[in-house]
Amino acid sequence: MSATQTQGGIFSCTGRQWLILLMVQLSNLLFGMTITLANVVLPEVRGTLSATQDEISWVITLNLVATAVATPLTGWLSSRLGWRTLMFATVTGFTVSSFLCGLANSLEALILFRVFQGIFGAPIMPMGQAILLASFPRHLHATALVIWGIGAVFGPVLGPVLGSMATEAYNWRAAFFMIVPPGFAAMTCVWFALSDRTERTRTRFDWTGFLTLSVAILAAQLIMDRGQRWDWFDAQETVLLTVVGIVAFWMFAVHCLTASHPFLNPRLLLDRNFSIGIALAFVMGMLSFTTLTLFPSLLHDLRGYPDSVIGSLLAARGLGNWMAFLVIVPFTRVAPRLAIACGLALQAAAGLSMAQFDINLTFFDVFWTNMLQGFGQSIAFTPMTVMAFATLPPHLITEGSAIFTLLRNFGSSLFISLCVMVLLRSSAVNYARMTEFISPFNKALVFPAIPSQWELETLTGLQRVSDEIARQAAMIGYINAFYLMGFAAAVAIPLSAMMRRRPAVG
Repeated sequence: MSATQTQGGIFSCTGRQWLILLMVQLSNLLFGMTITLANVVLPEVRGTLSATQDEISWVITLNLVATAVATPLTGWLSSRLGWRTLMFATVTGFTVSSFLCGLANSLEALILFRVFQGIFGAPIMPMGQAILLASFPRHLHATALVIWGIGAVFGPVLGPVLGSMATEAYNWRAAFFMIVPPGFAAMTCVWFALSDRTERTRTRFDWTGFLTLSVAILAAQLIMDRGQRWDWFDAQETVLLTVVGIVAFWMFAVHCLTASHPFLNPRLLLDRNFSIGIALAFVMGMLSFTTLTLFPSLLHDLRGYPDSVIGSLLAARGLGNWMAFLVIVPFTRVAPRLAIACGLALQAAAGLSMAQFDINLTFFDVFWTNMLQGFGQSIAFTPMTVMAFATLPPHLITEGSAIFTLLRNFGSSLFISLCVMVLLRSSAVNYARMTEFISPFNKALVFPAIPSQWELETLTGLQRVSDEIARQAAMIGYINAFYLMGFAAAVAIPLSAMMRRRPAVG
């Protein structure tokens, strides 16, 4: 690269650099679309496949777990296969898996294909991030990441809108089928953009570290997913998984500290910015997809909103992401730590505002809170990413990017399971408490203002009362989950002040 290109702005980039930017944007578009698309069709899938609330959440959480487990393989696969081969195989497998999701005729088959989707999709974000950071000069990293982020944001915006339209016009299967055309387009871009990135090197892979970490992650996820149904530690399954998870993580930690070529290079954690950055990435992952899992069922089951309206409301978060693009680059250059803190504070405010909802929440309530959360997320994510990698040596960027993405995805899957558990437990507890007041001896139930259909003397009337209590109890469960989101974002704010100011760039 010439000196002019090194010192120039984004418009001094070469044609190959622009093609690479387009390629990673399109790949991110695919990844983002499938996440929000799957969330918005969950109510329809749940009805078609006769699944419960906690069972249908596996469609989301196991996809994220598969992504988290497969992500650390990115560095090794990229060296063994080369960037071009890995990205082409990844996008191809992801597209085929999306097509198979649309063909699934049982919950088990859908979960299996979603796991394949997560495995093949795992390298997309870390590889895209590593390719950008390696292809652009350091002073253009913030600008390149913002432009790359447009694709990452455009996917979550398109996902719920197009997915809900396809679901209403046809069925939920059509929502997965529409991933296929952009998948073929991304495959074409990868083939030409990375035509000179075919070099391969024989690198050793630490299978002991990878397998022990994978077992620990899977054990933690299964405990969070099934703990409520198994009655937590009263069940032998929970105790066994806990022991297995702890032993696996202990073996992983000891192995990484003693092996000559460990799966996780401990030197990465000696970099202060990177260590704090992956902690923030974990928290950002917790906040990324939780609302996309909770709102479709809330709006569909408690408010009776059609899929098209639900998709439009979830797209409001993407609008917030787009608005943030106007200020991210200058904010990141001038005050990156303040940008991270402001982004987390906005997400905390959005979560706590959602916790003030009641059963009569309106279109506007959902729209502005989701938009605020999307705005805060974009404000925090770019400076967090730039600062996390600013002091990392170039040869560790690919490995660091894989770990960064792993923790972000694991945070997402773990927190979604936690919030679903809070929702189910709160709903059950509050339903039991409120039904205690339903009695012929409760004089409040004979007031003239009480709906006439709530007749305690008939089975139909009792059923209607029970249904209304279930709606109110579920709403309390959603509110508690939103409080959890708000507090998680607020607690992470002080971490931003601990990061070192990144080196000045031109």
